[in-house]
Amino acid sequence: MSFQYDDRAHAGLKGCFDSGRTRPLAWRLAQLRGLESFLRECEAPIARALQADFRKSEAETWLTETGWLLSETRYVRRRLRGWMKPRRVPVPLHYQPGRAWFTREPLGVVLVIGAWNYPLQLSLAPLVGALAGGNCLLVKPSELAPETSRLLSTELPRFVDGDAIRIVEGGPDLTRELLRHRFDHFFFTGSRNKGREVMTAAAKHLSPVTLELGGKCPCIVTETADLRIAARRIAWAKFLNAGQTCISPDYLLVHESVEAPLLGLIREALKHFYGEDPQTSPDYARMPDRRSFNRLAACLAEGEVVVGGRVDAADRYIEPTLMRGVRPDSQLMQEEVFGPVLPVLRVSALAEATDIVRSGSEPLAIYLFSGRSDDLREVEGRTLSGGICCNDLLFHASIHGLPFGGRGMSGMGAYHGRTGFETFTAPRSVLARSPFPDPDLRYPPYGEHKLRLLRWIVDRFS
Repeated sequence: MSFQYDDRAHAGLKGCFDSGRTRPLAWRLAQLRGLESFLRECEAPIARALQADFRKSEAETWLTETGWLLSETRYVRRRLRGWMKPRRVPVPLHYQPGRAWFTREPLGVVLVIGAWNYPLQLSLAPLVGALAGGNCLLVKPSELAPETSRLLSTELPRFVDGDAIRIVEGGPDLTRELLRHRFDHFFFTGSRNKGREVMTAAAKHLSPVTLELGGKCPCIVTETADLRIAARRIAWAKFLNAGQTCISPDYLLVHESVEAPLLGLIREALKHFYGEDPQTSPDYARMPDRRSFNRLAACLAEGEVVVGGRVDAADRYIEPTLMRGVRPDSQLMQEEVFGPVLPVLRVSALAEATDIVRSGSEPLAIYLFSGRSDDLREVEGRTLSGGICCNDLLFHASIHGLPFGGRGMSGMGAYHGRTGFETFTAPRSVLARSPFPDPDLRYPPYGEHKLRLLRWIVDRFS
């Protein structure tokens, strides 16, 4: 059940960690199994909660929330024993006899601030890595997804250690109160402005942070791309969750020779996915609140609508929309769209597309559709981003062995799989040496001969 977080509650989490109960492998595995049980046993209530918050379909909820989380949890649980083993490193001859190794140690008490667009996944995916790392946690789901937040606060504690993992519900005032406390790691998913607040709060305590901030993710389509495949995958990835995905394509950079056929094929794909009227489709989600709707609806006047464009304020509905003729200084191109509107820009060459990408801040992801392998190497060499996905979208974030995170303005730090385990642990180095032998060579006084011998040993055996 949700509770009011205060100094006493914070001391309780700290005391739980200091007791050592979260360190053993058995405890960590038990929590991960409990999380799996929660996701399985509460699959139907989770689907109902997300339907109430976003009108998400059951299939989309399973694909992007419960199904992925189950897979991630199993992946981590099955490999955790190996990740926890000490890792030996070689000891140079001049430090022998001795043994050297390092372990991954828990950080302590971790704060996870979830985001509203994927309120289950973005609250629990960090939890997987933090539990694997042996930490205590405080998780604050987003208040903009109230049914999902309520479900987490009431149901999850039945499956995990309630003294070590706590859920707290509330709005911005509660977030500010949480940031007042010293946590051993701050994990935040959300906007850049809020990310700055989290980083400022963490800096007061010299605590590490992971910031997942999104950004404007470009999708480049060259003249050699398979246009039918590109159109289907772009339409699916962009309008999944009504475009409210931090790694969804934020704008298209299309070679001028294939712009018209690509837009026609995207139109066909949207009709196939959502029917003649997407508003009646059970598979098309909604904006979370009137504020998000109003912000994006106002942007529809910033260019030429070539597909979609219909809106319904009462339903918080914006039709899947493609726009051309958007100015570089427009709000659509200056801010992350984060909704079902996709600006389309014509380019004459791949170099022009990468120049446009480089002119902005580093995106969380770059997408490329091309039939030439050299084009991928060019995008890798000429741009910076958290990740790249070639001839598909979004799925690089689903590969458990790949780190997921941003850089620069799209965030810092990464998680998923082993990277998540390492994010929520710290390396501890150990050197164990014998007292003997104990040669005088290391001790002063140092004469010219001794220094020359020391130099030779270090240069020869390092």
